[in-house]
Amino acid sequence: MSTPVRRVVANLPVLDPAADAPFWTGLLGLETAMDQGWVVNHGAPGVSQPVQVQLVSRDATAPVDAAVSVEVDTPATVDALHARARNAGLRIEHPPTDEPWGVRRFFVRTPGGVVVNVVAHR
Repeated sequence: MSTPVRRVVANLPVLDPAADAPFWTGLLGLETAMDQGWVVNHGAPGVSQPVQVQLVSRDATAPVDAAVSVEVDTPATVDALHARARNAGLRIEHPPTDEPWGVRRFFVRTPGGVVVNVVAHR
């Protein structure tokens, strides 16, 4: 059976979408696809959006749970984004780590308080 679902978008609660925009557009390089003031959508143009739902009861190795995961192309990109986030003064919740299930990742908190898992497969 096929599904009619084309993508799943996490709706992250923040007090001020404009305050969080530089995290998504500056650090991660996404573009603003839609901005209604109270709701802002950022996306990667030209990249097909996978349909995924991830259910997490409690992260096995990190001190906090991430609200959203952002997969990047390589572990080197994980490290580069970690350096950019740290240099931008963002709060790192979980340092770059090679996890036993084959990924390298770190957790960073956006200015609005959303915990983001930045991850790449090794």
